[in-house]
Amino acid sequence: MSNYIIIKDKIKNFNKSISVNGDKSLSIRWVLFASLAEGVSNAKNLLISEDVLAAIKTIKKLGIKYSIKKDQCKIYGKGINGYNYKKRLVINAENSGTLGRLILGLLINTLRPIKLIGDNSLSKRDFSRVTKPLSKFGARFKLHKNKNLPVIVLGRSNLKPIKYYEEKGSAQCKSSVIFGGMRAQGTTIIKAKKSRNHTELLCKYLKLPVTVKKKKSYDIIKVKEVKKIKPLNYNIPSDISSSAFFIVLTALTKKSELLIKNVNINPSRTGIITILKKMGVIIIYKNQKKYRGEKIADIKIKSPKSLKSIDCPSKLNSNAIDEFLIIFLVAAKAKGVSYFKNLDELNQKESPRLEWGKTILNKMGVKTVSTKDSIKIYGNPDLKIKKKIIIKNYLKDHRVFMTSVIAALSFGGQWKIHDKSSINSSFPNFLKKIENLKKL
Repeated sequence: MSNYIIIKDKIKNFNKSISVNGDKSLSIRWVLFASLAEGVSNAKNLLISEDVLAAIKTIKKLGIKYSIKKDQCKIYGKGINGYNYKKRLVINAENSGTLGRLILGLLINTLRPIKLIGDNSLSKRDFSRVTKPLSKFGARFKLHKNKNLPVIVLGRSNLKPIKYYEEKGSAQCKSSVIFGGMRAQGTTIIKAKKSRNHTELLCKYLKLPVTVKKKKSYDIIKVKEVKKIKPLNYNIPSDISSSAFFIVLTALTKKSELLIKNVNINPSRTGIITILKKMGVIIIYKNQKKYRGEKIADIKIKSPKSLKSIDCPSKLNSNAIDEFLIIFLVAAKAKGVSYFKNLDELNQKESPRLEWGKTILNKMGVKTVSTKDSIKIYGNPDLKIKKKIIIKNYLKDHRVFMTSVIAALSFGGQWKIHDKSSINSSFPNFLKKIENLKKL
């Protein structure tokens, strides 16, 4: 079967209701917390993707049993110090930065060396941003070229607490240090720039000794040693990052409406909603509720008659960091010049996404002016594509693939988009959801 997709026709207007897969960030975190719990944890609507399966395979190598059927999973935790593994253990995080960085925080008290590897894309990412603070606890790390995978971790007992300033707004780095702090004797103090707070909310729900004081632009997080974690039963809500592609497709398709059910609208993840509303997209939350500390709602989207450009406030960056590629498509159709700045974190993802955002737009005929951390997009409300466009060699970044699909369906042209299998890491049935929307 060919590993590319060809799109020749724009999507017709639609009025539908859909559900998307379980939240990837929560799915991976559930696997890790459940592996540390004493007893059996159950999850429903677990995202069955390569990233989440990599997390499950990881805890299996660490001696934790599980059973899985469709999107339901049981994990048989052995307690906070229950990991048991063979000598010369190799863990493969595959494409998952979340798994790769968070698991290191859980391994800093392991006394036999463990080697962490990943795929070609993950191996290019900077792991020193987590190993540097984790080494302060007393663990030792050996990295390839001082910052990349593979990394060898050698933990130690009697870990000491640390003080850590997380200044980049990286939830992965922050969460890794929180996990490390759970294993240290004493109180670890983290001053963290605002970012996703799923780990903190799960700690609060599980009544772990983790406290958060919210300041204007950062949080003060205190973590004490954890002695016991209770089992975690979780019905995982739908992923806002997966929903984003359908939100934007609706916004760019005239006379269209869409309802996406039971989506996680955690405020640390909804920067895209704030940005698109400022640009004129009609978005309404329905049936709001709280579940396990997370905010959940159905999201109603209506396509607007016109879109406005935006000078995007940098304070929204961390809350929309995974969605900027798809937001750039909205800017391409907006009236005026949109400006996005301080986006250096965008190039710390599976691929250099800021560069790829520029590349896709330029292939579409959209004028851009960019620096290493900013981009100006000269919107064209009448943009229609009639040429052939090929997308390839993007380190198999699933968001580049899905953004290209939405661009093809929204603006026309003849697109050949390679590495279709990239979606298996985060949203395996993305194309099936697209096909269902195309059906009358």
